[in-house]
Amino acid sequence: MPSNRMLRVNELIRRELGMLCESLVRPRTSALVTIVSVDTSSDLRHAVVGVSVFGSEEQKREVMVVMLDCRRQLQRELAKRVILKYTPVLRFTLDETAEQADHVLSILKNLELPEEDE
Repeated sequence: MPSNRMLRVNELIRRELGMLCESLVRPRTSALVTIVSVDTSSDLRHAVVGVSVFGSEEQKREVMVVMLDCRRQLQRELAKRVILKYTPVLRFTLDETAEQADHVLSILKNLELPEEDE
């Protein structure tokens, strides 16, 4: 389990990347992009960024390509906003947790379960 300091660093980076995505990534794609998680290494040199994309498979691929294209610019802007010993090298991964949860909920909704009497 990460320390409190690392949890705060991860949350700060997640928040700042979310705002940066609005200005740098959002204009280049039609999908809704959300930064859902950041896992920074203990030496602050690397960070894995979980990206959630609401859209089609094509839009997801498009967003990931745009994120990779903007990686250096995102890191540069992050370094200006968040003062750390090192600015982590960002690595983006597609996070499909929300879609999986939505799928499970739709399956549960379609099940015909008997009503419980209380």
